[in-house]
Amino acid sequence: MAAIQDIQLIGEEVAVRWDDGSETYHRMDRLRSLSPSAETAGERDLFGKDIGGNQRGRDFSGVTVTAWNRVGSYAIQFRFSDGHNTGLYTFDYLREIADPT
Repeated sequence: MAAIQDIQLIGEEVAVRWDDGSETYHRMDRLRSLSPSAETAGERDLFGKDIGGNQRGRDFSGVTVTAWNRVGSYAIQFRFSDGHNTGLYTFDYLREIADPT
């Protein structure tokens, strides 16, 4: 698993530089719509019933990243301008959802 060396906010994108020298770019509104949080992506209760997750794919135009925290050596927690901050974006997930270039 590659580690993040640097994160920069550039316009409406989050640029990530990885320790292998590669870079990925993420539109902020797209990051918000793909949040892996239970609120956005949903989760299963004790009986296996899907709950929540009614926000995936929703239009988050205009939502920006206001801050981020590194979580251990495996994830980033973004804070968004709409107040959302509960999704943990693993490094692997960030690579998977990178905007195509």
